[in-house]
Amino acid sequence: MTVAWTPSLFGGGDTAGNPAVDPAVVPRRIVLDDRSWVDLAPAWITGADAWFDAITAEAPWGQRQRRMYDPARREASTVIEPRLTCGWRVEEAPDPAPAVAAVLSARYGVRFDRVACNFYRDGQDSVAWHGDRVRFTHEAPIVAIVSLGAPRRFGLRPLGGGAATRLTVAGGDLLVMGGRCQHEWQHTVPKWPGAGPRVSVTFRHDDPGPRP
Repeated sequence: MTVAWTPSLFGGGDTAGNPAVDPAVVPRRIVLDDRSWVDLAPAWITGADAWFDAITAEAPWGQRQRRMYDPARREASTVIEPRLTCGWRVEEAPDPAPAVAAVLSARYGVRFDRVACNFYRDGQDSVAWHGDRVRFTHEAPIVAIVSLGAPRRFGLRPLGGGAATRLTVAGGDLLVMGGRCQHEWQHTVPKWPGAGPRVSVTFRHDDPGPRP
């Protein structure tokens, strides 16, 4: 079911508690190296709790399985991902995702046309170090994440080894990875004992996007 919101997304706040992009919040760029960067905008979405409540109740959540290879045992096994997932084309996604995608597209110069959501039900749900698969088709993909719900830690580390960058994202925060981040860096949402439920709403683009 699509949840309808009033058209106040660009108003920088909504007295009814509906989700809204706060235009006064300017992302802070964290330069990882000369080819990769992350933008972080705390409280970019106001009324984020309403979005969290709607998406956790209404989205078609499922739990995926993955084939994993154990080099020590030289065998593959099937594991269940410790989180729930769902996704849409932007035009089919429930509000306010299409309008948020439009704001992000205007800012970053790419057409965000896919939305993928991850539901971390508690602190035991997590995702290991990885780079998004979009790296196989894009030279410099931009991946934008709106965090809803409880705070969670978010880590980034260079693929070849080196010091990790560790952030905490809270409900309503925007985090954007760009440049060669998916190729040359990995990211993770580690387990965090006692953490509450959190949803990441991730926007990606099919078009080639910018060159690094």
